[in-house]
Amino acid sequence: MKKAVLEGLLFVVGEDGLTIDQISDVLEINEDEAKELIMELKKDYEDETRGLRIDFLGNKFKITTKFEHKEYYQKLLENPETNTLSQAALETLAIIAYNEPITRVQVDAIRGVGSVSIIRKLVAKGFVKEGGRSELPGRPILYETTNEFLDYFGLSSTEDLPNIEELIEESEEVDEETDLYNSKYVEEL
Repeated sequence: MKKAVLEGLLFVVGEDGLTIDQISDVLEINEDEAKELIMELKKDYEDETRGLRIDFLGNKFKITTKFEHKEYYQKLLENPETNTLSQAALETLAIIAYNEPITRVQVDAIRGVGSVSIIRKLVAKGFVKEGGRSELPGRPILYETTNEFLDYFGLSSTEDLPNIEELIEESEEVDEETDLYNSKYVEEL
């Protein structure tokens, strides 16, 4: 059962990964048991019928895709049918475009939810790239938009983006015009 829980934990944390200490703490087992458990799970993933594997990267264990299947992942990302952007992806992309360069944590703070997988997809689609490292503690990655982003949205530069203040004003005007109490849909007394 603990192996299944560990698998779920690795899925939930995504690219952040887990250290042996974190695994030990969460599962309430000692470090040797945690190492044994992660090695068992890693061995399960080595089977050729599995599309994922467990890697040790940056002192953390992470679930990753198998390199030998890379060409299929590439096809999926290049397929026009799967190349549409979700509302969450558009929101994340807008935050990056208007605030670049920006860290993932800053994007998360603005959105109010985690953006790890969305940023990963935007990088894979070529709309966002790593633009260096922040001077903040831990030196997190800074993200910025790419030329592909500009091309996709028909922009010559990010200066061509709509003025955010004007968009807010327009949105407020629409809200003021929509008075639900005086609407024609209110019942007559």
